[in-house]
Amino acid sequence: MKNYVKQILFVAALLATGFSGVAFLPIAPKVVEGFTLRNIDGRPLSLDAYPDAKGFIVVFTCNHCPFAKLYPERMNALNTKYKPLGLPLIAISSTDTNVFEEDTYPKMVEKAQNEHFNFPYLFDAEQTVAKSFGAQKTPHAYIIWKENGKWAVKYNGAIDDNGAEPTKATKHFVADAADALLNGKAGYVKETKSVGCQINFRAKK
Repeated sequence: MKNYVKQILFVAALLATGFSGVAFLPIAPKVVEGFTLRNIDGRPLSLDAYPDAKGFIVVFTCNHCPFAKLYPERMNALNTKYKPLGLPLIAISSTDTNVFEEDTYPKMVEKAQNEHFNFPYLFDAEQTVAKSFGAQKTPHAYIIWKENGKWAVKYNGAIDDNGAEPTKATKHFVADAADALLNGKAGYVKETKSVGCQINFRAKK
């Protein structure tokens, strides 16, 4: 009975924060541009800061979304494993802070410190980077890979297939894609549904 109540409360919280269970496959760009955004240390950070990187795991996330709150520990683990292999993780918050005060920059800094993020957490204040990637949810993961001087999108979608219970995940989409790319293999899932809270994009003035 307790587990049932917890499940009901979790779903209610997701619905209250913009969660959509009908996550569709967005049209991911084939190539994305480099970007520079402010990190939680107050300094601008660009992809050029990693001259030896083969690619990046880019995760669009936020503070307020219950589903996104389930993943920081797993994101730490991904960065710990893949950064030394030339595939660091970068997290980006692109949420409309006019709607969600919890996602403002000071709150991002606080969250990263409290939860011991070992990866950059960048503030996409103008939401331009999320739009350029076609990001839809939080979390929404991408793997970009350097090809001929450009950043090619090699994976787009969910981090894994079980947000609530990581030990019960049977599909580790980001890790599987990263392993395949690092080993020069093409046989991996390249696109899945991102599931979580919808990113609210401000209307153009």
